[in-house]
Amino acid sequence: MNLAPYIPFVFELTTFACLLFLHKTFGNARSELVRTRSNYIFIGLILWLTLQMMLSLSHFYSSDTKVFPPKFVLLIFPPLLLIATLFITKSGRRFIDSLPLAQLTFVNIVRLPVEIVLYWLFLNKAVPELMTFSGRNFDILVGISAPIVALLILRNKINKTGLIAWNIAGLALLLNIVIHAILSAPFPFQRLAFEQPNIAVLYFPFSWLPAFIVPAALFTHLVALRQLTRPTQG
Repeated sequence: MNLAPYIPFVFELTTFACLLFLHKTFGNARSELVRTRSNYIFIGLILWLTLQMMLSLSHFYSSDTKVFPPKFVLLIFPPLLLIATLFITKSGRRFIDSLPLAQLTFVNIVRLPVEIVLYWLFLNKAVPELMTFSGRNFDILVGISAPIVALLILRNKINKTGLIAWNIAGLALLLNIVIHAILSAPFPFQRLAFEQPNIAVLYFPFSWLPAFIVPAALFTHLVALRQLTRPTQG
């Protein structure tokens, strides 16, 4: 891809912002154990991003896209497995239940610059229009509203029903773009956007979107919904 330098630069900054927001969230957990281990989590996430950077730069994902199952699975499966493990295990549930809801919510502000980058990529023929806010992707609404909802949480100005509704809506919008992104990628099961496939996520730094930013957004919504719907203890 031949892109203006500012496009990957903005996306890299967005990824690092997401990483720092998560690190801050873990550092402010109610559990002292989580707080003391937040730096180790931070290092682990950096190593994951570094691994995906190396694989993407070596054209691991962009070469032989018709193989089945697609190599793309290695971008998304490990984060999903980690999230599932946190929800399944007792120690994992203690971890996620200790995270501050307002800061979890604020992490989703990164979806605003992500949507702007996706639009730039569409203009440069690297993703189809259906993946942008001028097409079928309205995820930008979550990025715009996330800091407002986080502030309302801090000021106790939003009730549990409103928060559950916002997180369900955010989850639905996330799944919408993920499905469209997968079905428009140049894989054997491609069903959409044959005139302009979704190729950007096969290259660095945009491979960080499915490898990190999307799982991070998914994680925040699932954790928030668990916290908001679980029975009150004591």
